[in-house]
Amino acid sequence: MKAITIHQPWASLIALGEKQFETRSWATKYCGPLAIHAAKKLDKEICMEEPFRSVLAEHGYTEDNLPTGAVVAICQLGECHEVMADFGNYALIAKDRFYIGTQEYHFGNYESGRYAWELLSVKPIDAVPAKGQQGLWNWGGERDDD
Repeated sequence: MKAITIHQPWASLIALGEKQFETRSWATKYCGPLAIHAAKKLDKEICMEEPFRSVLAEHGYTEDNLPTGAVVAICQLGECHEVMADFGNYALIAKDRFYIGTQEYHFGNYESGRYAWELLSVKPIDAVPAKGQQGLWNWGGERDDD
């Protein structure tokens, strides 16, 4: 299965169903099953800002108890949309010409020219320790406890 490594708290926001798009500087043509891997890197400062703090708190998380270095969710990677315009509190996504606003906008980087990867049918899983990698990588579902 393909996997992508995402820093915390963004990986957990996806697993919790609070973030439906992953924004990247690069596009992908891949569509299909995707494992969400929480990197060992954790942005503690952003965890204390709104809306991150309150959304994480609703689910019982703080910067101190987010899983790291583990696969935390499985989903389907849908379409990859180019960001056409960023208006400061919402963005226009190209192909289907729809807007990303409110909380979703704050959980991504929607600068023009970036890409919004649509994450569908997200299912959180118990954290499975694994080493992450850059880009899309292959995960076999195995634990990596070293």
